[in-house]
Amino acid sequence: MDQTLIILKPDAVQRGLMGSVIHRIERKGLSIIAMKMAILSRAVVEAHYEMHREKPFFGSLVKFMTSGPVVLMVLQGNHAVDVCRKLIGATAGFKAEPGTIRGDYGMSAANNLIHGSDSNESAKTEIARFFKSDELLTCQPALHHWVYDTSDGKAQ
Repeated sequence: MDQTLIILKPDAVQRGLMGSVIHRIERKGLSIIAMKMAILSRAVVEAHYEMHREKPFFGSLVKFMTSGPVVLMVLQGNHAVDVCRKLIGATAGFKAEPGTIRGDYGMSAANNLIHGSDSNESAKTEIARFFKSDELLTCQPALHHWVYDTSDGKAQ
């Protein structure tokens, strides 16, 4: 099973969209194996978005991500990164397809509600940045049997 990091950004938390977003994740069949609420430090946000350091929006991104509480989640499922990227939608809410999280709830390119890892490699790095290994559940979720064809012993 693949894992990915999701961050519900301060705008999603302040707008009361946490439940709606979590509902979509669970309806899709992804398992939440870790979740917590936090106010992120500037240093953590700068490390997380290091790849954007030289871009003009970096300062405002850091200010936004430290402006209030966020919800951090580790999701697990087959193709978790790709599935989440499709659920999330395009970066700018006004460009995102209806039916995606950003398409249904967002208008802004900056205040865009949610972060999701963009690859399995970045997911591993990002999960380790926000969660200790003992914070991740290791039990098999009950829904696993109902979401995937496991007739040959493997989730497909």
